[in-house]
Amino acid sequence: MFTTILLPSDFSGCSAEAARAARRLAECFGSRLIVLHVLDEPAALDPMFRGEVPLELLRGRMEQYAREGMEAFLKAHFEGYSGVETRMASGVPYREIVREARECGAGLIVIGTHGRTGVERVIFGSTAEKVVRMAPCPVLSVREGGKGKEFIHP
Repeated sequence: MFTTILLPSDFSGCSAEAARAARRLAECFGSRLIVLHVLDEPAALDPMFRGEVPLELLRGRMEQYAREGMEAFLKAHFEGYSGVETRMASGVPYREIVREARECGAGLIVIGTHGRTGVERVIFGSTAEKVVRMAPCPVLSVREGGKGKEFIHP
């Protein structure tokens, strides 16, 4: 049913919940699974957030964190699954997720729903909400804490 499943991840607990759901779906459907991590450059590159840290140093640290995070995430959630690929992107997360879904021909996006809360969420909205609105394919949003994953059976 889904030849390609896109799993955006920030390596958080909520992304781990989404990874479990994505893997089970991929195994059920024999899908190729693409794990995408987006370096959120717009926020990180703003001088207000980075202070006096040189831009090149910050970008290098972000990329190193992303490589290490992806390696650990794959080991924790996809060991033994041969149909997984990884992608890295830089930019505004929801835009990069939607772009990647179009480029890879994703039949489904599985995304964790956590993220911004309070005032920040009111001002900016959530990445998951924006992906749901703009995605070229169905989106399965997964909440942290195990709620809503009962639909997947072994």
